[in-house]
Amino acid sequence: MRYLIKFSYDGTKFKGFQRQKEYKNVQGTIEKVLSNYFKEEIIIKGSGRTDAKVHALNQGAHFDITKKVTNKEIKEINKLFNHEIKINSIRQVKDDFHARYNVIEKTYQYKIYIGKDKSKEGYFYQINYDLDINKMRSAAEIFIGTHDFQNFVSGNRDDYITTINSIKIRKAKNIVIFTFKGIGFYRYMVRHLVGALIDIGKGKVEKEVLISMLNNPKIDKKLNVAPAEGLYLIDIKYSF
Repeated sequence: MRYLIKFSYDGTKFKGFQRQKEYKNVQGTIEKVLSNYFKEEIIIKGSGRTDAKVHALNQGAHFDITKKVTNKEIKEINKLFNHEIKINSIRQVKDDFHARYNVIEKTYQYKIYIGKDKSKEGYFYQINYDLDINKMRSAAEIFIGTHDFQNFVSGNRDDYITTINSIKIRKAKNIVIFTFKGIGFYRYMVRHLVGALIDIGKGKVEKEVLISMLNNPKIDKKLNVAPAEGLYLIDIKYSF
């Protein structure tokens, strides 16, 4: 039987999602707890990787098991994660379901705190300057739709084309929150986009620079890349 789980985790506790022998990671931790609890080897396959210091509120992964799993058992399993991971939900899915390939939309948020607050360390990108939110909102509109995002992705890929459905930017007192919804986001992509919009908000670059970078993937221009600790994977929508 195949199950889909949705789960949250505090990125400050792990060296990213992907299984690594030498570092504490989300994938390996979940697999160890599930395998020990059910007394059979459990391998989870996630919707995608999150990097070290990145948080998740509703990450998705599937796994196969020979027995039926109930919500009551999930409550017992959550006690074994030491408050670092929490399984939010579980549902049985078809045997050909895949937590990565059945994704139809992902939602990410990026959080900025203007000022300095020790309690927000590891959970917000803290800056000591204000941002022009209206300019940032205007610039964000150019990223909506299907584009080649090569200039806003780290590393090499065969394909940099993906679709962003919406970008919202809101400010409440000293907190700025970006919300991105899209089909898929590549390595460091949200952090690149936030960094570019921060440069707009600081007056460091103009909107036309981002347009040229989007229209010409071969332009070798580097803008700010926001750090990992302000990034949250909020939710994933699936086709079943």
